[in-house]
Amino acid sequence: MKKIFLLLISASLLASCTDLDVAPTSFVTKENFYNTDDDAIASVTSVYASLSYDGTEQSLFGRNLYFLTDMGTDYAAAGASAINQNVRAISALSYDANTDRIQVAWRQIYSGINRANVAIDNIPKVQGTEALKTRLINEAKFIRALLYFHAVRLWGGVPLVLHEPTSLDIEDLKESRATVDEVYTQIIKDLTDAEALPTTYPANNAGRATSGAAKAILAKVYLTRKDWPNAILKAKEVINGGYGYGLFTNFSDIFNKATKNGKEHIFSVQFEPNQAGNGSSGSTFMRTSFAGFAPVEPADIISDVGLFYDIYAPGDTRRDATYAKQLLNPATGTLYTFPKPIFRKYLDVTILSNGANVSINFPIIRYADILVTLAEAINEQENAPTTEAYEAINKVRRRAFGKPIDTPDATVDLAGLTKEQFKEAIFTERTKEFAQEGQRWFDLVRWGRLVSEVKKVPGKSAVSERNNLYPIPQSERDQNPDGLPQNDGY
Repeated sequence: MKKIFLLLISASLLASCTDLDVAPTSFVTKENFYNTDDDAIASVTSVYASLSYDGTEQSLFGRNLYFLTDMGTDYAAAGASAINQNVRAISALSYDANTDRIQVAWRQIYSGINRANVAIDNIPKVQGTEALKTRLINEAKFIRALLYFHAVRLWGGVPLVLHEPTSLDIEDLKESRATVDEVYTQIIKDLTDAEALPTTYPANNAGRATSGAAKAILAKVYLTRKDWPNAILKAKEVINGGYGYGLFTNFSDIFNKATKNGKEHIFSVQFEPNQAGNGSSGSTFMRTSFAGFAPVEPADIISDVGLFYDIYAPGDTRRDATYAKQLLNPATGTLYTFPKPIFRKYLDVTILSNGANVSINFPIIRYADILVTLAEAINEQENAPTTEAYEAINKVRRRAFGKPIDTPDATVDLAGLTKEQFKEAIFTERTKEFAQEGQRWFDLVRWGRLVSEVKKVPGKSAVSERNNLYPIPQSERDQNPDGLPQNDGY
């Protein structure tokens, strides 16, 4: 398989590799590859790998997307250890179309889309098990939809590429931006097909897309589109569909490697110990520096303690699962206190001296998000919170305070709110619940609050309405200026 260029992005495919420690520079031709079930499985394995592996960069969900979804908001900032000026530009919201982290995210997203297209186009040719082939194609469609869902929210209308390139001619590879509606139509189509996926898989298949995962992402798509009836419908299908999803009793178990791929994890990007590829270890997502276990300021820091760490009420267990003021060096027994709280969710505190061994997954969507999605959509649809909406959000709140999840508790439950008060309560709960999970930028933009919230943070005064979309990378526009017009403000 030769190296191809999709939208002028070099995308080395892993079609013949299931070992993610290998970074191939070429691949076998279709004539001698897409023949067996094993070939089809390997092809889709490479699609999943696009989420957690990049041989030359920090992986998409390992850390790179975090720059755009968290550091490019009010939530996080570049710390003293962040020496990359492109990262610091994102932190200050002074980035432009030449900022390399934006270019890398574009390349990684389209590399994954390209892998999915290759699998979708070629698996039907395999002389194998039809049921397996259909399942694998739908898994690839799920990943393609997930990547386009991120792309359309980050950049607006983007090139909609749905097939493997058949030519290496540069003119044939140029694609124009589709409209936002066209991209969402394709996302919904792919996810609807993916609803036919199994509800569960045999052992040793953790991390694969399921029917429940497709419905869950559809619920978030409809919420983003303000299609409240369909958001409610899909959220209820996830909740009532017999998938076995539920909230962990302890919030901290969401990021405990011993409970990974548990009942709350609807779909997560998988990270394993000593996983190859720059930035593919879960620990590097937040890049805390523990050289010598000195309490130094990490590369990624909380932007404002008062706006985030201090908003948790006494007894809210989410605060100390999300941030840490102190950490114990397990090798020496020394307790270190940091100048300000550091991010904690993706730290394995038992092996701080060996970050490459961290195997904490990155949650794309979990059950708590579906409950909060349902509450928000009902409030918008009915112009007031209903009993069902209250119960959905209150389950999340009860868990946060260590209360029985299904038992009403007046000490923590929300009640008696207007539509706008309930909406504000949801905003606050999302801030506390999903910190550092790649949700902040999408939430702020979706609610029209990016500028007003970011302006509260010192050092981020450059924010403006232009930041509701990221710029199309200039390197892409240089090759296709007519097909890739720039977003406003860049």
